[in-house]
Amino acid sequence: MVERKTEFFNGKKRHEIVYGISSLTAEQASAQQLLELNRGHWEIENRVHYVRDVTFDEDRSQVRKGNGAQVMASIRNLVIAILRLIGFRYIPDAIRYFVFRIPTALTVLGI
Repeated sequence: MVERKTEFFNGKKRHEIVYGISSLTAEQASAQQLLELNRGHWEIENRVHYVRDVTFDEDRSQVRKGNGAQVMASIRNLVIAILRLIGFRYIPDAIRYFVFRIPTALTVLGI
């Protein structure tokens, strides 16, 4: 069971209780370990999937034939990874930076 209390900027409050099911026994994972596993999942969601959905507008992609969608997702993941490796935390800023500096972008790629 995870209890969440949230207060929004407009003063609204939300209280929710979420239950989860695990195949792990109490001996295999403590409540703290389960919480860390859950947070780890959301870290991936927030750092990769959310960026792909929002920054690259992936949900509206019309690439659907063959392996195209999977290939495009891999390319987007590669771009995100490269931008994070060179020090960008906020991917939209990185994209805006390189849009006006194509030679720099090619240098980063070793081209």
